[in-house]
Amino acid sequence: MINQLEQWDKSLFKLINGAHNDLFDFLMPWVSDKWIWIPLYALLIYMMVKHEKGNLLVTFIGIGLLILISDQVASGILKPYVGRLRPCYDPELMDSVHLLKGCGGQYGFASSHSSNSFAIAIFCWLLLKDHVKYIWLLIPWAATVAYSRVYLGVHFPGDIIMGALIGIGAGYLVYFLKLKLENLKLLRNG
Repeated sequence: MINQLEQWDKSLFKLINGAHNDLFDFLMPWVSDKWIWIPLYALLIYMMVKHEKGNLLVTFIGIGLLILISDQVASGILKPYVGRLRPCYDPELMDSVHLLKGCGGQYGFASSHSSNSFAIAIFCWLLLKDHVKYIWLLIPWAATVAYSRVYLGVHFPGDIIMGALIGIGAGYLVYFLKLKLENLKLLRNG
C-alpha cells in the first residue's frame, strides 16, 4: 500500500513539475520566497491590531506558538524521522527534475512552506473572518505557496499535503487555545 502511494506521489510530481512554462518559471520562485510576503504579513498584523483590540498579547503569543508548532512538526520532527528524500535527491528522479532554485535540505517530508502557510491562513481566517470580507483568500494563497514547492522540484505532492494538514491542525489548535485562554482571563476578571 505504501509503495503504491509513493508511486502515485511520484507520478503526480512528474505531471506537475514537468508541466513548466515561462510564466510559471518566472513566478513560482517568487511565490515560494518567504521574504516576498512581508507586505502581506504586515497587512495581517495591521488587521489583527485593528480588530483584536485588547487581545493582542494573547494573539501575538499565539502566532509565535503557531509558527513554532507548524515549523517544528514539519522540519524538526518529521523530516529527520521519516527521512524521505526530496525529488531533487531521489535517485529515480533527480536527473529529470525541473529545478529552478536550489534543492534545499536532503529530506522533504513534510513541507515547512506548506505547513507554515496553511497555519497562518487558517489561524488568521478564524481570527478575522467576522471582520475582513476577503480573508478567505488566504486559503488559496497557502495552496499556491504549497503548489510552488512541487513546481520548483523540491517537494512531492504528499509532502505538501502533509504540510498543509499540519498547518491546518496547528491553526485550529492555536485558535482554540487562544479562545480558552481568553475565556479563563474573562472568568478571572468577571
